[in-house]
Amino acid sequence: MPPLQTEFPAGRLLSVDAYRGFVMLLMMGEVLHFDHLHEAFPGSGFWALLAYHQSHVDWSGCSLHDLIQPSFSFLVGVALPYSIASRQLKGQSAGVQFGHALRRSLILILLGIFLRSTHASQTYFTFEDTLTQIGLGYPVLFLLGYVRPRWQWVALGVILVGYWLLFVGYPAPGPAFAYPAVSVPADWPHHYTGLMAHFNKNSNVAWAFDTWFLNLFPREKPFLFNGGGYATLSFIPTLGTMLLGLIAGQWLRLNLSPTDLLRRLVLAGFVGLAAGTLFELLGICPVVKRIWTPAWVLFSGGWCFWLLAFFYGVVDVGQKQRWAFPLVVIGMNSIAIYCLVHLIEGFIINSFYTHLGHRPFQVVGAAYEPLLVGLTTLLVYWLLLLWMYRRKLFIRI
Repeated sequence: MPPLQTEFPAGRLLSVDAYRGFVMLLMMGEVLHFDHLHEAFPGSGFWALLAYHQSHVDWSGCSLHDLIQPSFSFLVGVALPYSIASRQLKGQSAGVQFGHALRRSLILILLGIFLRSTHASQTYFTFEDTLTQIGLGYPVLFLLGYVRPRWQWVALGVILVGYWLLFVGYPAPGPAFAYPAVSVPADWPHHYTGLMAHFNKNSNVAWAFDTWFLNLFPREKPFLFNGGGYATLSFIPTLGTMLLGLIAGQWLRLNLSPTDLLRRLVLAGFVGLAAGTLFELLGICPVVKRIWTPAWVLFSGGWCFWLLAFFYGVVDVGQKQRWAFPLVVIGMNSIAIYCLVHLIEGFIINSFYTHLGHRPFQVVGAAYEPLLVGLTTLLVYWLLLLWMYRRKLFIRI
């Protein structure tokens, strides 16, 4: 077998690829099923911690798993200034570039719907998953990439304040609201009161919009609620998350010293985390990913700035590029792995059992079988991506 090649394409900021690879690894890591080990060893704090951070919180708050989608969205924004600069060097006009942005938007939306429909009996029209949310907001993000930074900050403010006003302007659920009819227990511990009641699960303006909008499409049965509380309108504040990434990407392209850039990223992260937390503590707006509240944009955006600062400091400033290579292989083909996870995970696992049986995965005990199957599946994914990387087979939209 030839030695592992770690040569990187010229002109790429490897910290961004490494960060994206880390995010996609978290998504791929769902196959490890830490929740099974937590059930097998309920007294283990270690497996409890891993299981918690491999799942989404019920409503308010944040786990590591909850940072996957905002990070992916944030990195779309980070990459945009580089994409615009590259296309300008090729002599593409702004109109041609905007046409490409519209095509990319449509492809992302259709790909998201396709992947969510793979196990359905008919097309499952849904617009709350990562790809469709990015696709819905991407043309606006592209246009904002051409305005001055001060107007980008103004646009961010308009998005956050406008979305907050949209929620608080919709009537909050009263005491007679039939929560069980929308799959929410009446005594659910995450019900808010006062101003924040406007953000309660499946009783807010985004839920009301979807009970109209999603029923415009062919469905097996009428849409009444999303079991997780996710909503189409979240693409609006997701645009805010991408806008934060756009601002970070422009900072990366400035002629700043590494120290100044790291200081700026860390400070932005602190401000975002503090602001999002403060809005929830003051009862103004909760930190809820599932409906992408304005406080969530700020809170998760703060983490995204810090994660970008970490990878930039380690990979680009600290020159730990060999350490980052496994992540870069994943990050440079994020769309490919996103599709592979959705399309062939079951095929890979079934193939293991067909050809190897269960015994090789039970060598350290039956409780660890899902973990070993998951680790082997991750290895297959990575080797596929490595093969694509060596042959420069990168899926670009």
